[in-house]
Amino acid sequence: AEDHVDPNLLFLGTEQGVFVTQNGGKSWSQMRNNLPTISVRDIEIQRRENDLVVGTFGRGIYIVDDYSPLRTQATDLDDFQLFVPRDPWLYVEGDVWGGVEKGSIGHAFFTAPNPEFGAVFRYFVKEGLSTKKQLRRAAEIAVEKEGGDTPYPSWDALREEDRERRPSLHILVRDANGQLVRQIPAKSGGGLHQTAWDLRLPAPDPISIKAAGPRPYWVSDPAGPLALPGQYSTSLAVEHDGLMTEVGDVQTFTVKPLDNSEEITDDRRELQDFQIRVASLQRAVKGAVRSLGELDNRAAHLRAALPVTVAATDAERNAINQLETQLADLRVMLRGDRTVSSRNEPSPISIASRVSAIYGTTVFSQSAVGGNFEDSYAIAAAEFEQALADLNQAAQAITALEAALEGKGAPWTPGRIPTWSSAQ
Repeated sequence: AEDHVDPNLLFLGTEQGVFVTQNGGKSWSQMRNNLPTISVRDIEIQRRENDLVVGTFGRGIYIVDDYSPLRTQATDLDDFQLFVPRDPWLYVEGDVWGGVEKGSIGHAFFTAPNPEFGAVFRYFVKEGLSTKKQLRRAAEIAVEKEGGDTPYPSWDALREEDRERRPSLHILVRDANGQLVRQIPAKSGGGLHQTAWDLRLPAPDPISIKAAGPRPYWVSDPAGPLALPGQYSTSLAVEHDGLMTEVGDVQTFTVKPLDNSEEITDDRRELQDFQIRVASLQRAVKGAVRSLGELDNRAAHLRAALPVTVAATDAERNAINQLETQLADLRVMLRGDRTVSSRNEPSPISIASRVSAIYGTTVFSQSAVGGNFEDSYAIAAAEFEQALADLNQAAQAITALEAALEGKGAPWTPGRIPTWSSAQ
């Protein structure tokens, strides 16, 4: 199959897979990424999307989405090359099977993955990003091959290598006004890579540094408010030693609205403004719930420290009782009344549940915001304002109690730094 733009770009289906040439057949390379070594019986090029469709014997159909980067010769590539992205369609992905991919139907039900949603970025990194240790070892290996000496590095040099944060590559997305709207992690190894922007602003969920584990099929990735249709620009940037340096050329693309429903609002800016307001509240509420958990942990440790703090008095014991009651009341406000709900009785909706319901519905909708959502947001905002004030008061109370027990020689507990003096 011959490319309809570059006649020197050819694709060849063989008994051993697909091969590609950029120079009219003078040299060939096998296309191996996710394509098995299998007999290829047919090849078609979808010209509008620049997709390569491969029909195999017994292994189904494979599609290379937008192979247009192959029209650029490897010798013409910069050290960091971001290719022009296709203009993406803006819509909300459906879940026809009741969840991510197959839902609960099971693996016997055949489905094939869709192309990556959103703005798909393809980029080339010539040599990859290296750490100071990798650069040192490369230099040492070159000297070793010549029979030279490679002195052991100094402790300061090794310490600097151990403390260095590995250089990282990012894709920056800016709107038509030049405002950064998303920073996407990107692979930094040498070669051709692909990643996508889901056409959303950052999600308001708390940060977790734990590796993601298994999750139910109905749980999706955290999602931020929808971006607006219009023109955007994107570029690559290297982060190293606390500095973000943009590299390569800037590319532009247009996010196109897929207005295929009468329910889609005519005022997307108004919808986004509401989604951003709710996202801000969601960020604060989820943070408050996590903070409450940390206060619970600190209070539990203080309770355990009381029996082994011989200088503790009834004042500290009364203080911990009052603090635990205050934290319990906050749990009811933020997370719901377990005393009632655990006995299968209806209880008032908590702040966290209300805000989560508003955000989880509107962030996956393109419809105009209804009055019930506006009213529910106003209720949640008023309730959370009081809860946040109570939470701050509880934090001050626990800090004061920790200071009092520190002064009486209590063992260390989370949330405080021990005091000590050589004069003691």
